[in-house]
Amino acid sequence: MMRLDRYLSEMGIGTRKKIKEMVRGGRITVDGSIAKNSDIRVDENVAVVCLDGKELSFNTFEYFLLNKPKGVVSATTDSVHKTVLELITETKRKDLFPVGRLDIDTEGLLLITNDGDLSHRLLAPGKHVDKCYEAVILGEVTEDDIRTFSEGMEIPDEKGSISLEPAGLVILESFDSYNEENEELLSGLSINLDMAADSLERDGAEKAKYSRVRITIHEGKYHQIKRMFEAVGKRVVYLKRISMGSLTLPDDLNTGEYKRLTKEEVYADLSL
Repeated sequence: MMRLDRYLSEMGIGTRKKIKEMVRGGRITVDGSIAKNSDIRVDENVAVVCLDGKELSFNTFEYFLLNKPKGVVSATTDSVHKTVLELITETKRKDLFPVGRLDIDTEGLLLITNDGDLSHRLLAPGKHVDKCYEAVILGEVTEDDIRTFSEGMEIPDEKGSISLEPAGLVILESFDSYNEENEELLSGLSINLDMAADSLERDGAEKAKYSRVRITIHEGKYHQIKRMFEAVGKRVVYLKRISMGSLTLPDDLNTGEYKRLTKEEVYADLSL
């Protein structure tokens, strides 16, 4: 049971002051009767609450799978950049948040919800939930890199270094920027090829080499994948998360688009 004003507030109907005005105006009904006070208690699971004759459905939790674009921050509010919550236009809740974060220049799968228990299960280190990414790397990824990642590694940190658990690394293809087909691919990913080539040439390379890889981690350290490749002398120039647990980014979900999921779908897919 909950107060009517809280029920309506959680559904995003308005502030409690606004809701009181609606009640005084006779615009709210509960089980067919006009509500007299905004502090009456209703059973959110069975009560039929209407605003101006339109029934409101109470949603305890909401779940959205977003294909996050670049330039958008994984935050609830930001004074400079657009947030991922601003991309979700069909929510009935005002308490949504992103589960974990993707860097502003990283794309891909991001779960948006208000289910704190689910967030904990997905992000807690002891749960070992796999997070899989596809990346384009400036530099030729080698079998030695695969072995280094698979054994776990130390990466520099402001306090010295931190230990990372083993990660899976798969080389999908390797190429150089002078291949017309791959130059078109890289340009489509908004990668500055000239800047990348200049960077590599300063390091003594004759021309820029690239690798497209898939990497799987189950930690979530700050800039982890970028720092892992920096530790082996390479640089991430494009990064996209494609799965989290068994929840996978649909092929037909374009960048910036999202789909609503039910609680049953989320928990079934994630085997939690």
